[in-house]
Amino acid sequence: MGRVTVAVAMSVAVVACAVAGVVVGRRVRSRRKWSRVVGLLRELEESCETPVGRLRQVVDAMAVEMHAGLASEGGSKLKMLLTFVDHLPTGSEVGTYYALDLGGTNFRVIRVQLGGRRSSILSKDVELQPIPQHLMTSTSEDLFDFIASTLKQFIEKEENVSEFSSLRKRELGFTFSFPVKQMSIHSGILIKWTKGFAIDGMVGREVVEHLQAALSRNGLDVQVAVLVNDTVGTLALGHYHDADTVAAVIIGTGTNASYLERADAIIKCQGLLTTSGGMVVNMEWGNFWSSHLPRTTYDINLDAESPNPNDQGFEKMISGLYLGEIVRRVILRMSQESDIFGPISPSLLVPFILHTPFVSKMHEDDSPNLQEVARILKLKLEIPEGPLKVRKLVVRICDVVTRRAARLAAAGIVGILKKIGRDGTGGITSLRGRSDMKMRRTVVAIEGGLYTSYAMFREYLHEALNEILGEDIAQHVILKATEDGSGLGAAILAASQSSYTVDSVQ
Repeated sequence: MGRVTVAVAMSVAVVACAVAGVVVGRRVRSRRKWSRVVGLLRELEESCETPVGRLRQVVDAMAVEMHAGLASEGGSKLKMLLTFVDHLPTGSEVGTYYALDLGGTNFRVIRVQLGGRRSSILSKDVELQPIPQHLMTSTSEDLFDFIASTLKQFIEKEENVSEFSSLRKRELGFTFSFPVKQMSIHSGILIKWTKGFAIDGMVGREVVEHLQAALSRNGLDVQVAVLVNDTVGTLALGHYHDADTVAAVIIGTGTNASYLERADAIIKCQGLLTTSGGMVVNMEWGNFWSSHLPRTTYDINLDAESPNPNDQGFEKMISGLYLGEIVRRVILRMSQESDIFGPISPSLLVPFILHTPFVSKMHEDDSPNLQEVARILKLKLEIPEGPLKVRKLVVRICDVVTRRAARLAAAGIVGILKKIGRDGTGGITSLRGRSDMKMRRTVVAIEGGLYTSYAMFREYLHEALNEILGEDIAQHVILKATEDGSGLGAAILAASQSSYTVDSVQ
């Protein structure tokens, strides 16, 4: 009996040791897997670092590239396109003006009534109209006739608009968010269609001529006063509200910037004359690139697999279209190195499935157990709910990617200010840190959901702006959020141009 007892006890001990060995082995393997994930996170953090010294290098590079882009065509990754807008709204504009905003599968018709006192918009009416799918690949006549007929119906609904007569035409601003080579303030040649449009016979043709012809065919006595993109409209709207506005930045799904430049600084157009001595320049800053930008393997792979490799490098690091995709790629890499997220789901393999608004919600989740993070991981990436430390890891990934984007955007803004001598140093050719410079109040209009709706992005951008400029200078730089530069701004710009009977740009 004693021998049986001893044998049983020995068996139990062996089993216990085996179980303990399995448990310990699992813990060791789990720790190794977690340490691999922590290593990947540390690598991401180091690759995305944006100390103020590096940001100032980006500032200098932006200013230099701006100068090069103004010196010659093709001299820089920045296109630095002339807009032929040499007068911005002053706030004294009076009357009713219109805008057409064509930027994708929808277009808008806008009417504003201006009261002649700065920021005095007496009324605003907007009508959103989807573009029928067949018109996106039909003829230019069909597309522009549809737009003109919609404007006609919009005008026919008007009441008590008696200011128009045979002596006073209705005037509108046309926001056309496709690649265009601007020829004058109210004309431009279509370079290519994007966003699903593929209308034969339009590329290389003048855009406003087609719209103006359609307006005439529909019996409308309406003059297209300006052809603009959304960034220029944002600058116009910002300047209408505040005369110290010198630049505009859009940071949303995409990103771009425009600013007011001295005409004599636009070397590639020698002899350019403007009555104001300045001109708005559309930078197309999404294409900016510098070796000082903190690029990761995720950025490199995203760019290589994109429809436009080696293009829009800055945009791919800071804009809303790409931030969610970078976060997805980091999570996927960690899933391939470890099973902390569970088995790799089909959804996690889908590019661009994680939109940036979801990144914002996870980043700003303040619930005790990060339940919003768990919900979005399950909803979008089919990642089952795991330990709290995994959800905290995801929040940290969102933070690293977003912080880098916001700080680089801030450096881009300061680059513009440096180019025009509004960064406290006196301009691109001056030595940094001059103490005898008197800093003028400087306003930058900002539009786009990444800035207006993502609080952490906005906070990081402001923080970086203060770091780069220093508090003494930064207190003179105001970032002002605007809304609807592509519509309202275009109409106000049409108003500001209507008082000129001849072109002011030669």
